[in-house]
Amino acid sequence: MSNQYEGKRPRELGISFGILPTGKNNAITDVEGVKVGHITKIDDSKGMRTGVTAILPHTNNIFKHKVPAGIFLGNAFGKMVGYPQVKELGNIETPIVLTNTLNLASAIDGIIDYVFSFEDNNDVQSINCVVGETNDGAINNIRQRFVTRDDVLKAIVEATNGPVEEGGVGAGTGTKAFNFKGGIGTASRKLPENMGGYTVGVLVQSNFGGLLNINGVEVGKALGGFPYQKEIECADGSIMMIVATDAPLEARNLERVAKRAFMGLAKTGGIASNGSGDFVIAFSTNESVRVEHKAEKLTKQTMSVVRNDDMTPIFMATIEATEEAIINSLFAAHDTPTHDGRVIKALPLDKVMEMMRKHAKIN
Repeated sequence: MSNQYEGKRPRELGISFGILPTGKNNAITDVEGVKVGHITKIDDSKGMRTGVTAILPHTNNIFKHKVPAGIFLGNAFGKMVGYPQVKELGNIETPIVLTNTLNLASAIDGIIDYVFSFEDNNDVQSINCVVGETNDGAINNIRQRFVTRDDVLKAIVEATNGPVEEGGVGAGTGTKAFNFKGGIGTASRKLPENMGGYTVGVLVQSNFGGLLNINGVEVGKALGGFPYQKEIECADGSIMMIVATDAPLEARNLERVAKRAFMGLAKTGGIASNGSGDFVIAFSTNESVRVEHKAEKLTKQTMSVVRNDDMTPIFMATIEATEEAIINSLFAAHDTPTHDGRVIKALPLDKVMEMMRKHAKIN
């Protein structure tokens, strides 16, 4: 990787995605109240390259103050935890945790410990933990199940707002995408006031395949040496896409938002292969649409939500932010050794930037 480009996001290098402005940090944490925590576990003597990423919709007692959510299964070759209840009730009651495929149990244990840490939850006996995963076994010695419940709890309690570290960190430590090193990526969009003024933020755990496309340039085709063979044969993998917004949306429209994230994935060249788990979780942080746990008396919840006719800008923001988050995850990655002695190369940014200039894609 050329030092000239190392450590810089695509937007810093003049590559823009779409037409909508970004939030302050161009991250999911631009949605007020959202926090992200990473625990990164690396020990090459053990083949350990894995971790945990936690996304908190807010820092109050989420179990008691649930947030509306929708989930879209683009291709369901995956082991995500918590989907049935979210689909049935339309809300999330815990932090969202991302990790690797064989550490789902640790993630559940860590979330339960977190929920139990609130005194108000002393009577809780059932928790719908929400956990997403991708298989990092190509890099990490996944069968060793390095992630512990304490790692998960630490990722949750140490989550912060502001800039979000990207690339080979947290749940993206051992992932790859488009046959290059992948990882965590994030981006956001801030809608103009005449479109509602809402913020949409996306975080991805990229670990999938296809034919890489950056801002309309067929980068994967140029780098692979074949029109299709190499990337298609290596396409199995997964991606978790988390969408947050402060727009007052209920579960039905949040599921519609989640579907649009999949369109952002498609713009980067992802193909949702047979063996790929492609999941999107979308939630709203708007306090007016939160669901209070077990009201003391029979009551009706009334709320004002965005109309269907006004959803289009939010859809567009989701598509743009998802596309950019995925490319950000690739730009932030580095060459990474695997547990079996290979090296997964990072995207060669010098060659990519040369292509961007050739196709007049740099501002």
